Order: sequence, then C-alpha cells, then structure tokens
Amino acid sequence: MFHAFLIKYAEIGIKGKNRYLFEDALVSQIERALKKVDGVFKVTKEMGRIYVNAEGDYDYDEAVEALQRVFGISGICPVVIVQDTGFEDLKKEVVDYVGEVYPNSTQSFKMCSRRARKNYPLDSMELNAELGEAILDAYPEMSVDVHKPEISITVEVRQKIYIYSKVIPGPGGMPVGTSGKAMLLLSGGIDSPVAGYMISKRGVVIEAVYFHAPPYTSERAKDKVVDLAKKVARYSGSIRLRIVNFTEIQLAIYDNCPHDELTIIMRRYMMKIAERFAVEAGCQGLITGESIGQVASQTMQSLACTNEVCALPVFRPLIAFDKQDIIDIANKIDTYETSVLPYEDCCTIFVAKHPVTKPSLKKIKNSEKRLDGIIEEMLDRAVETAEIIEVDE
Repeated sequence: MFHAFLIKYAEIGIKGKNRYLFEDALVSQIERALKKVDGVFKVTKEMGRIYVNAEGDYDYDEAVEALQRVFGISGICPVVIVQDTGFEDLKKEVVDYVGEVYPNSTQSFKMCSRRARKNYPLDSMELNAELGEAILDAYPEMSVDVHKPEISITVEVRQKIYIYSKVIPGPGGMPVGTSGKAMLLLSGGIDSPVAGYMISKRGVVIEAVYFHAPPYTSERAKDKVVDLAKKVARYSGSIRLRIVNFTEIQLAIYDNCPHDELTIIMRRYMMKIAERFAVEAGCQGLITGESIGQVASQTMQSLACTNEVCALPVFRPLIAFDKQDIIDIANKIDTYETSVLPYEDCCTIFVAKHPVTKPSLKKIKNSEKRLDGIIEEMLDRAVETAEIIEVDE
C-alpha cells in the first residue's frame, strides 16, 4: 500500500539560512542510494519535508534498506498520500489505513494531526477527536491512550493529506559531502573501517590509502581491504582507494632502526605518505582508527610522535571508544566478519616483541636519521607506483 516515504531529519533542521544546502545534499544522497534499487523513484522537497515517491512497482524492503544507509536521515516513514476530497473521505482513508497496517489490532493508539494548511475547516484538535472516534467505531477492540500509546497515527493536512504511523530509524548524522573531505588510513583490521564509517556519518567525503607489503602480505590481504572499503562505501559513497607498496620502506626501517621503535617509525612514514595523497586530493585532514591505549602505538606519547610528522589535522573518531564499542559498530555495518579473516596486513608482520610505549620524539628523530639518503627516494617511489582502485558498494 505504500508508494511513498516521508524522510525525517534531525540536525539539518537547526541549520538556519544554510538549511537548504543540507536539504539539497540529502536529496542528492537519497537519489544516489536509490539508483541501485529495483524501481523508479522521485525525490521531492516540499515545505520543510522530503518525500520519496515510487513510480510504479518497486522493492519495498530494498528501498528501506538503501535509505537506512543514507546519512542525514533520522527516520523513514512509509506514508499514504491522498487528495483532499472532503472530511468524510479522509475518515474512510484513515480507517482503511488502520485496518490495512494493523489488522486484528487490539493496541492502544493516539491521533497526531497537523494542519499545515490553515484554511482546512477543522483544526488539529478537532481532527484528532473526529478521526479517533472513526477508528474506535470501526475497531472497538482498540483503545485511546494519549500518554503512552502503542501506535501513533499521524495525519498531516497540506496541499495533499499524508497518513503514516511507522517510523523506521535512519542512521542519523549529516549528508555526505557537507563537511569536506579526508584521507582514511585503511587497514584490514576492525578499527579503521569503523573510523571511516563514523567520519562519513558527519558528512565527510572519504578517500583511502592502504599499505601493502608483498610478499610478506598476500593478495588475499589486499582483497580483504578492498572488500572492507566496499562495505564502508555502502554508507559513504564511492571511495578512491590507493594501495601503496610499503615493503621497501618497512625493510629499510627494520634493518636500520631500533626494533622497539619499529611501529612508531613505520606509522610516521605511513602518515607522511597519506598526507601527500591527501594534499593532492584536496583533503582537509587524515583519519585513523586509533583509540587511546589500545596498543603500544596508541598511547598518548605514541600518538603525539605520530602526529608530529603531519601538517594536516589527524581525526580519530574512535579515540575514546572501548574495543567492544568498536566491535558493536563493526557488526552493525557488516565489516567485523571480514576484518577478522586471517590475512595479515603490513603492520602486524614487523611488530616488535617489546615495542616502546612512551617514545621520546627526540630519540625517534635520531633513529630516523639512519635512513637519511635512502628513504626519500623510497617515499617518492611508493607514492608514484601506488595502485588506484575506485571502490563502489
């Protein structure tokens, strides 16, 4: 019975004079998400409301699933839209709606009428009373509860009349494309795909870089990262993924630097390369999946050493999350099972047995001097030979 959806948003509603820009971005993202759904859809914006109208047959479940991946949507309401042909016809439409959506119902309900068109002959209170009475007459086993109803039936009187009662939760956040662009350091682990999802939820367009270390890491490790990028792209939109051959740089660090500092030094060079790509792509920052104290390279001192090499800001959306918090989101966005596949990435191959947890920046810089004269060419080569993959959902 549903051939339209009312799209609800939250934060966009407080954007003042710029609100229309966010609404337009949300419309664009909805249209993008529905392109792969079976059916033809028209997205319209009317008087502070966004509607999705299905033209002809369509896959309802697939459409709802697609809309639930559009950041900026707080609720999805399947809605029946009727022409205003008089109040008696409206009463019949509302009674039919309840019978169709809640057959054999004994639930309590509340009417929530809104009269946006002020020349309508009944005001909101009168609509609630008259429509509620019509429902009770048709379904006497139902009851009214204005405080804690099991069902809230909304009727909005506009140029047309909109009837709905179900609100399917959306992902919240802000429409992608309204908050700039950033470069995600993506690995095959649990954390970084979640970080990409979280930063996208705030409206940021993401690109990504993955550090590959053949032959120490297999093609399956690379394929795993591409699969993770696809899962994130279901929410963020297409992602340009750069795959960097990091083997030469890792071996140089391993051969020349103290082993307890390997992870920190490797991370610093990863950040340098990621920043070069970020500047080239017009990004405003870098994104990592780091969380304070999770591993040796994520202590406050380690993060400070890593940050020092970057001019761009480094955003860490998971910085205060417990591991279980991150796992819960990974399960929600369907990245967890892929992340735990046993294909190691370059970070885990060269891990020291006893990594430093409170590195001294001065000592780290002194250790890096051992790479002078060789590392610059390696960095250039890694950037120039990076493989670029356009990842879509």
